Amino acid sequence: MALWWRRCCFSRAPAFGSLRSLLEAVGPRLGFGSRAGRAVGGAEMHYFLGRSSVLSFPKIRSIFLRFHHTTTSRTCSCSKTVTDEKFKDPFKLGRKDLKNLYEDIKKELLVSTAELREMCEYYFDGKGKAFRPMIVVLMARACNIHHNNSGEVQASQRSVAIIAEMIHTASLVHDDIIDDGNSRRGKMTVNQIWGERKAVLAGDFILSAASVALARIGNTTIISVLSQVIEDLVRGKVFSICIFILLCLNNKPKK
Repeated sequence: MALWWRRCCFSRAPAFGSLRSLLEAVGPRLGFGSRAGRAVGGAEMHYFLGRSSVLSFPKIRSIFLRFHHTTTSRTCSCSKTVTDEKFKDPFKLGRKDLKNLYEDIKKELLVSTAELREMCEYYFDGKGKAFRPMIVVLMARACNIHHNNSGEVQASQRSVAIIAEMIHTASLVHDDIIDDGNSRRGKMTVNQIWGERKAVLAGDFILSAASVALARIGNTTIISVLSQVIEDLVRGKVFSICIFILLCLNNKPKK
């Protein structure tokens, strides 16, 4: 995907003239503004498209290398004042807060139908990295220490970690359907075992259960932020599908 996106953004092939036209057409409907899209990483999308690209790949690479060199130099100069204490493993720091994470997630999936419950719980087998929940609890610890000098994670903060993993897993179920994936984490995907139609329902149910858990927190700011995350997630998928379809059309062999 990364290689494909790089080719999409930085290729100077004439075929991408139509890509700009497509993005200008579908951009407003997808919420990207009147032109191809709003700012992505500080640069507007239309700069990356077309043969006369202002920010070509060599230029962006040069900017990145200069930024990396600058930040590395600053880091080295500041590191002289830091003690020789070794950095702690973040997964060890947050392990206590994420104990029984997947068991608690399964409690949120209150399903009466055995088959639907089996599908929803299929990816919550403890074999995932739980990277997103780990970030949530570590940030919660850091904020709590600065706010009230407490390193303990609150129940509502842990709920956010659970919800983040549920949203992520629901997106995986749908991704496997879109990509026609046949394996995930060393085993067959939900869509390969139960079929695409049932897999769609399983992903939708996980997302709805996450929304119920989100509403239970009762904090309007958290609800607004995570709702925006779900919206951005869906828009990103639709946007990538549009570009993928266009690439397929452009790469059709001419008769």
